[in-house]
Amino acid sequence: MNSMRGATQQSQLIIHNDDDTPDQFVMDLLRQVFGKSEREARALITQIEQKERAVCGPYPQSVAEVLFKSAQQSIGQAGHRLQVTLEVIETACELCGKPEGQTDVRIGNRTVWLCSECMRAAGEPSSEQEEDFDFACDVLDWHFAGTSRSKLVTTIRQFPGHMRVDVQAAVDRLFGKAIRLFGLNEEQRYETLSISRLLKDGRYAVAIAPLQYSDVDVGEKSPVKCLDNGLWLCEQDHLRYAVLLSAHREYSREPGIRIEILVPSGTAGAALVQQCFRELEEAVQAARTYRGKILSLDADSDYRGRSRGITVHRLPAVARDEVILPEQTLRLLDRNVLSFVNTREQLRRLGQSTRKGILLYGPPGTGKTHTIRYLATHLPGHTTLIITAEQIGLLGAYMGLARLLQPSMVVIEDVDLIARDRDDMGPCEESMLNKLLNEMDGLKEDADILFVLTTNRPEDLEGALAGRPGRIDQAIEVPLPDETGRGKLARLYGKGLPLVDAVVAEAARRSEGTSCAFIKELMRRLAQASIARDGGNSVVSADIDEALDDMLFSGGRLNARLLGGAQAMATG
Repeated sequence: MNSMRGATQQSQLIIHNDDDTPDQFVMDLLRQVFGKSEREARALITQIEQKERAVCGPYPQSVAEVLFKSAQQSIGQAGHRLQVTLEVIETACELCGKPEGQTDVRIGNRTVWLCSECMRAAGEPSSEQEEDFDFACDVLDWHFAGTSRSKLVTTIRQFPGHMRVDVQAAVDRLFGKAIRLFGLNEEQRYETLSISRLLKDGRYAVAIAPLQYSDVDVGEKSPVKCLDNGLWLCEQDHLRYAVLLSAHREYSREPGIRIEILVPSGTAGAALVQQCFRELEEAVQAARTYRGKILSLDADSDYRGRSRGITVHRLPAVARDEVILPEQTLRLLDRNVLSFVNTREQLRRLGQSTRKGILLYGPPGTGKTHTIRYLATHLPGHTTLIITAEQIGLLGAYMGLARLLQPSMVVIEDVDLIARDRDDMGPCEESMLNKLLNEMDGLKEDADILFVLTTNRPEDLEGALAGRPGRIDQAIEVPLPDETGRGKLARLYGKGLPLVDAVVAEAARRSEGTSCAFIKELMRRLAQASIARDGGNSVVSADIDEALDDMLFSGGRLNARLLGGAQAMATG
């Protein structure tokens, strides 16, 4: 008695006689969908004519379902009425006749069905004896014993490296019940591992190694463990196959995730590969790991030793009363961002575009970044992608993520650094600007993507960006705070200080012409002065005198500009 296979359900496909469907179409269907030779197809057509039906199978249930759908699709596209039906094959134990709980067992070249009791009586082992291997070629030869290498085929898919967490989750779900899982020794790190490479023997053989995991930070309490590489040996419905996960490496580009599936040639293997890749693609398209978070592509060293690819920003929520802007500016933000997003479905039904471009402009330190945090935390279900001017070369990868994770908000900070007047640009800068404009123009009208661009110098923006509707739909000024706003900022940034109303009013009045960043620094200096004077128990007018003198006058014009108080010094 040879090795036992797991319990499975078998099905067959019945092709019924149809005098209206041409024989040539049936011939093509049998050859192209069912993989029959010309001789086999002609024999089946003769059987249909003589017996009114012909049977194709048996097949494992999952394979039969794929073939049935393919046949129905081909018939429908051709406009014929040929009838094909799917039937489950009832099986019973060939020793005792019990209809339930059968397992198929190979005895020589024949498959017989046994119930669990008869199987135990026959002394069939419940699992295959595990063997030790030193090299990948031996693993694959053992797994596909009896199948010539020339009868094996591989299919490959590649996914972006920064999606490795979602790929890993799908791989674990699909191949978690594999017969064996091996790690591989990547002796040459610049080389991409492939099945053909694993099949090499002798001095070039790839050695078996411990499984190697990387911790990937996804913005949660614990990182996710992802395999650097892995070789799964699997079996489904009597069909043995192998899966290789490895890194696809190209010079100066982010490594991708490469999945390669090795199966015996034939219809059953092709159907299984199609099923596996469909589930992998659906997992990546769902992108559950990063959806709804605030992201940027990883560019810096990670001193925690965790691999990222994508950085998830843990930004505190910003309430509306913490955004210290003129009421008119806040209303513009609400109408053009929050209300716009909430009416997208109605706009789409009325044939209107659901993409939008917003430009936030104003002096440095007025709270543009703080405003973006407010928007990001008040757009439920939206993914926010933050792009700095230095990362504009990664715009293609960012936009791929934006489309995948939409609805999304794409934030490009300091856009004036790449979108200046073309007369002042070099060839590299102009190429980056063209890339940005093409991405904004190339979005479909129903794309749920919101662009938010920020600049300190709106006058320097290239006219092609600032002057054409559809790229920028609304410019919103983020001005220096007025006296009421400065008072609110003093209370917001000084909420731990013992402030009385008179001190807040004086700080707001005397800081005219300064930015939000200036008020934030002012409150820190008031805290320092208070600590030095009486241990932080009070804040008095003299503390304001000392802080404003250091910030605006004693340090000179450069210090005032750095702190966001240049306008106050100019008018003081």
